[in-house]
Amino acid sequence: MSRRRVLVAGAVGGATALLTPGGARAAIRPAQPLLDPTAIPKYVTDLAIPPVMPPVGARGGHKREIDEYRIGVRQFQQQILPPGLPMTTVWGYGSVDDSRTFHSPSCTIEARVDHPVRVTWTNQLVDKRGGFLPHLLPVDPTLHWANPPGGLAGRDSMPTFTKTPGPYTGPVPMVTHLHGGHSREESDGYPEAWYLPVAKDIPAGFATVGTYYDQFRAKFERKYKIKWKPGTAAFQYENDQRATTLWFHDHTLGLTRLNVYAGLAGFYLLRGGPSDLPPGVLPGPAPALGDEPGTRYYEIPVVIQDRSFNPDGSLFYPDSRAFAQDCTNPGGYIPNGDVPPIWVPEFFGDTIMTNGRTWPRLDVEQRRYRLRLLNGSNSRTLFLKIAAGPTAPRPAAAALPLWLIGTDGGFLPQPVPLDEILLVKANRADVIVDFTDVPVGTELYLINEGPDGPFQGGTPGTDFTPADVNTTGQVMKFVIGPRVGADRSVRPDQLRLPGFTPLGPAANARRLSLDEQMSTTGCGPVAALLGTVAPDGTATSLRWSDPVTEHPALDSTEIWEFDNRTVDAHPIHLHQVQFQVVGRGPDGDQPPNPQESGFLDTVVALPPAPGQTREITRVKALFDLPGRYVWHCHILEHEDNEMMRPYIVGPTGAR
Repeated sequence: MSRRRVLVAGAVGGATALLTPGGARAAIRPAQPLLDPTAIPKYVTDLAIPPVMPPVGARGGHKREIDEYRIGVRQFQQQILPPGLPMTTVWGYGSVDDSRTFHSPSCTIEARVDHPVRVTWTNQLVDKRGGFLPHLLPVDPTLHWANPPGGLAGRDSMPTFTKTPGPYTGPVPMVTHLHGGHSREESDGYPEAWYLPVAKDIPAGFATVGTYYDQFRAKFERKYKIKWKPGTAAFQYENDQRATTLWFHDHTLGLTRLNVYAGLAGFYLLRGGPSDLPPGVLPGPAPALGDEPGTRYYEIPVVIQDRSFNPDGSLFYPDSRAFAQDCTNPGGYIPNGDVPPIWVPEFFGDTIMTNGRTWPRLDVEQRRYRLRLLNGSNSRTLFLKIAAGPTAPRPAAAALPLWLIGTDGGFLPQPVPLDEILLVKANRADVIVDFTDVPVGTELYLINEGPDGPFQGGTPGTDFTPADVNTTGQVMKFVIGPRVGADRSVRPDQLRLPGFTPLGPAANARRLSLDEQMSTTGCGPVAALLGTVAPDGTATSLRWSDPVTEHPALDSTEIWEFDNRTVDAHPIHLHQVQFQVVGRGPDGDQPPNPQESGFLDTVVALPPAPGQTREITRVKALFDLPGRYVWHCHILEHEDNEMMRPYIVGPTGAR
């Protein structure tokens, strides 16, 4: 298995940079002139702290049995780059009743355990005249994707072509998934339950909804007596799970990588219940409705993403497979060959964006802070550390520990002090940073020591070259000031976290394969695949359209073993469940690391180590909701091109 070469946009002064297996970068011809990331001023803008999403009737003053939201998706301009540089056109979520709330990342939904939230998600990607807005980014129509031009018969399919097509420029489908949510199937954001905006110029014959939209609409109406209007979907989240950090993002079949990169993501914080801590124990407050300007926050959600920009401030994303430099001959593109003409196997931006701003700063006090960290990148793996300088040689010494108190599924059994935290795509880390004894005026930096390319396991500086210290190796800056008021939060080394109840014994185990399909023309990967593994070790790779092979019984606990047969690590996400990691290694019998001691919904499935032939990652999950769900790699370029499979829980196996 050869180590695949990978490109990073603009990593060397606006050129395209080639990553060799050892991680060294060498400049080659520019893919196109990009905004040089080294020319973007750092730490001149304040970290944007997402405010709270206003629910319907937020000013009514009375409590509701259900918190109701009307949230739209719109196109707008945002100052992502520092002032003085151009604004960027993005997509984002916001309240349909208040245009000021639209931002990327979106306002945060604050939810309570066992208190339902109902959201009407509205596709408002239309212009001022009511016509549809085309995508901001190049859409490859040769993948198995939503495919509205296919009509009812050809939607959610891989269309055929007589000549290599250009990008799709029609109306954009969307459907939102609450990542980590314990959601019923009709509210989960199934990839084939998408819908177009209500626009006056939808071309004749286009499908306006996905294959499962009408079925889930009817089920929701029977259950909640609410009809979905055209261009919308109403989802209800029961919030019957542990208090934790969730997030929402688009999940449209074959378009997730582009819709999320365009800006469709936001936090969903679930609080209360027996799995939470009383107010005042942890640093706070967090943003709340009705906050006065200048309110000081000591609990802050932080989403980290990588992006690349054109000189005019617009988002850059590759418009040709030629960008990957592994298949520059159009003669190998579909339909003449088997290579999708636009899709790229992975994409790594040259600029780090934190809460929708490039390289921001945060003025902090001499006290403890709670940071809710999320890796919202398409492909990038993060190794996060607090360092004394932004360009210190990597690996750098840790200036302060990151006290990990929670992950995807809520609090850990006990706090874990770490010098560095690994976050694969979609992972969350609930951490406490204690600035109490740091001298006033000190500047500290959140840095990234993950690779500028696919993560293949190992540690920074030993097994791979860390990210560029001048660009993608920097995330944000902290400037320490004097404490204002008392800090009554509990020191992290003295914290007692809520009780942790592990899952019971598993009734079944299934081994599943992770693989990739290589081009027959020698052009590199043309799809990433999941599949099954027989008792004799034989793997069968499957595509999205193949029959369902995973049918957990309702209320059963199962062990899923991910057998990674590629050279890269893959973040594997299961919808509906929070699981426990129970083993790793060639036989899956090595214990998980301390960062994996709680519940997760996304796990890094490592590739075989040098000299080994296999690597097994074993997780255990309880499947207690019936219906149709998906499991997939959360490298969004992989998810969009076959590395996603449906699974069905309970007596619905015939669907």
